[in-house]
Amino acid sequence: MKKRIGVLTGGGDCPGLNAVIRGVVKAAIIQHGWEVVGIEDGFDGLLTGRCRQLSIDDVRGILPRGGTILGTSNRGNPFARPVEKGGKIEYVDSSDEVVERIKSLGIGALVVIGGEGSLKIAVDLMNKGVPIVGVPKTIDNDLMETDVTFGYNTALETATDALDKLHSTAESHHRVMIMEVMGRYAGWIALESGIAGGADVILIPEIPFDIRKICLAIEKRRNNGSRFSIIVAAEGAFPAGGLRVVKNNADATHAIERLGGVGEFVAKELAANLDMDVRVMVLGHLQRGGSPSTFDRCLGSRFGVKAVELVDRNEFGTMVCLKGRDIGNVAIEKAIKQLKVVDPDCEMVKSAANLGIMLGR
Repeated sequence: MKKRIGVLTGGGDCPGLNAVIRGVVKAAIIQHGWEVVGIEDGFDGLLTGRCRQLSIDDVRGILPRGGTILGTSNRGNPFARPVEKGGKIEYVDSSDEVVERIKSLGIGALVVIGGEGSLKIAVDLMNKGVPIVGVPKTIDNDLMETDVTFGYNTALETATDALDKLHSTAESHHRVMIMEVMGRYAGWIALESGIAGGADVILIPEIPFDIRKICLAIEKRRNNGSRFSIIVAAEGAFPAGGLRVVKNNADATHAIERLGGVGEFVAKELAANLDMDVRVMVLGHLQRGGSPSTFDRCLGSRFGVKAVELVDRNEFGTMVCLKGRDIGNVAIEKAIKQLKVVDPDCEMVKSAANLGIMLGR
């Protein structure tokens, strides 16, 4: 019998997922003559049986497409599956069903494309005997042991392009414009797009901000002849001595807390202390969408090929990664041990400060 491998995309979507899927399918079929089973909607597909065989024809033309042809879900945890019982939501462990489904499908190895949450589930399944290779995916760039995750570069381009457009309207109306970006507990998107887009203030989770100092920085700009200011705020940023702003706490509907609203929080504080018009733009899911950049298409393709190589070598429990210009691999458990966040004293933060960018402190 031909060797058969499975591939799924878990967690939030991002540009470049289809490049990875295509890389896995083409490398598996062309180099090894294997069969590839695409699992739909993340781990949910293994619970419900929504799976289909993928051929070369199925991945033709998907390289420039955003999203994922397999669908994804950030709520499908087989170890904590929400089930309604007696009008209440209870969490049940359905992981044994997933393991049996993988066996019944004849899948000899599973390629899991996902971020921290999906890769943690992958490790738990691996401990139940499922041979797994991980591929790091997140626009937040917060996974350890890889220099960059695919999807991050495209999200940066989207955020920087938005900042370029905000400058003209902010200057025309002499406004303070606040752009809230994604990133969860890591400030990479805010920091890099803020530098590239010429922001005047950058607020990241790793540096709690002081509203009073932000007001002083904006007043100083105005006194020096700059009648507008651009602020980039990461969704996980929060005031010194305060709490993060959340839209929803973790519950049966949301597996993790849903961040958002820091832009409006900062706007209200600034409006109360400055004689300036303040506006907020939440970039939101635009950062996740659209055609992947050249970098993300190439990186995703290389990740997919490397994942198949690791399966062929039986190097399970590992995650592909980018180190310098080379694709390598590392133990998944090592990669998810902690989040990769911005060092408040790193060179990039210092460069931003030396450019005159105020960082909230």
